[in-house]
Amino acid sequence: MRLWLVSLHILLVGSNLWASAHFHEDLEDNEFAEFEDFDDVQTHHHQKKNKPLESSPSSFSPSPSPSPSEEMFEEDDALVEDDVDSEFDHFQDEEEFEGLESTPRGGNGKQEEPSTLTITKVPLHLRARWDSFYLEILMVTGLLVYFINYLAGRSKNLRICEKWLQDNKKILRDNFSLVGDTGISIEEDDNNGLVKESESQYEIYCSGRVGCDSMLIELKLIKRQDLVAVLSQILRPQNDQALLKIELSKDESDNFVLAVATKKTAMHLTKDIADIATYCPEKRPGDKFGLPPGFFVMSEIAEATSAILDARVLQAINKYAQLVDYVHISDQFSGPKQQEESGQLAMPDVKRVLLIGLNISIKGKLLTGENQEKMRQLLQLSFYLLDKLRRFKLSKEGKTKSDKNRLRVEEAFLKSTHAARAEAAAQKREEKRRAEKERILQEEDPDKQRKWEEKEQKRLAKKRAPRMKQLKVKAL
Repeated sequence: MRLWLVSLHILLVGSNLWASAHFHEDLEDNEFAEFEDFDDVQTHHHQKKNKPLESSPSSFSPSPSPSPSEEMFEEDDALVEDDVDSEFDHFQDEEEFEGLESTPRGGNGKQEEPSTLTITKVPLHLRARWDSFYLEILMVTGLLVYFINYLAGRSKNLRICEKWLQDNKKILRDNFSLVGDTGISIEEDDNNGLVKESESQYEIYCSGRVGCDSMLIELKLIKRQDLVAVLSQILRPQNDQALLKIELSKDESDNFVLAVATKKTAMHLTKDIADIATYCPEKRPGDKFGLPPGFFVMSEIAEATSAILDARVLQAINKYAQLVDYVHISDQFSGPKQQEESGQLAMPDVKRVLLIGLNISIKGKLLTGENQEKMRQLLQLSFYLLDKLRRFKLSKEGKTKSDKNRLRVEEAFLKSTHAARAEAAAQKREEKRRAEKERILQEEDPDKQRKWEEKEQKRLAKKRAPRMKQLKVKAL
């Protein structure tokens, strides 16, 4: 019985909740329902107002009096219209807008003053005119010309190197057993022995000759792949060169430094090359030695100069003066001169070399015909100088002078680097002492640590103690 009452109670509560929710939804759907009657009445009132009166001249019937409800709606309508009109009454107030002149609509009033607004004429869009892009067109054209010049210059430099190697390969093979070693097999070598260092620099390696360890031929060409370098060639013409670097075997020649070069190259050698700037910085005109005008001689030992520049060498240089740039013989060659701030503490490594610079082209014009034969003669002259260096020996006075010069240079170097070497040695000792201390501390032996500390304290005390000079007094 109690269960039945509970169920009935739940049913009634649920029906009540459903009815209230349904009623609430109807209210939400018709939230403007209260205004529907007013709209219907207003619409009816306007229709009745606009309806024409039906009257006849013969019979007149008075209009029925309006009902109370109609009077109420008419009054409400009138009130609404009054409210609408009153909303815009402030626009008709003259005091609301002071300083503004009202102009009548009929056109009899004053004319409006002309506007002072200036309208700027906007030009046409830039994309419609090609002449507006002349900077971009010039830039694209310049890049295209640079790219075409790069491809043409690179291929031309490669052709020049291949042609030079082909013309002189026979004489190279006659003097060396290995010509053009590139580190790969001959079948895979496309450049026939040329090693490409850059687009304007190629190298040829040769070895297998008595009296020298190797010979490196560096073909240093004009940077034809660079458009800027091509344009600068017009103002400052340069030459394509073949630079021969022959490394002599140890004890194959005596110790001396000698250089023969043109004026421009001689200035570079005396200023930037270490061995010439150190041992023979003085330039002497080549006329005194039988060389053509424009050549200079830089020599350490006078007897070596007269022995190397014999009749055959002078004849070849005079005959092919345009093709010879320099001849450099040295046992102290270490490359360019080191800067003083480099902090070098040891003497630089030196080599015994024979360096020869030959011009492949004259002011950009390549050698053809007889000039190619001249190049072969100059290569043969290089091998003649190599054999002459092996046979030449300095006199006793020349060797003594050469040894003194090298000893003097070494002493000057040690003196200039004494402070730096002392600082480096002290730093090295300090690092060694620090490593020893770490090793003692890691052993965890109190006796060793105590002994090491006592030893270190004695060393520091001795270092801080003033130094005393001993004076020997002779007995009377």
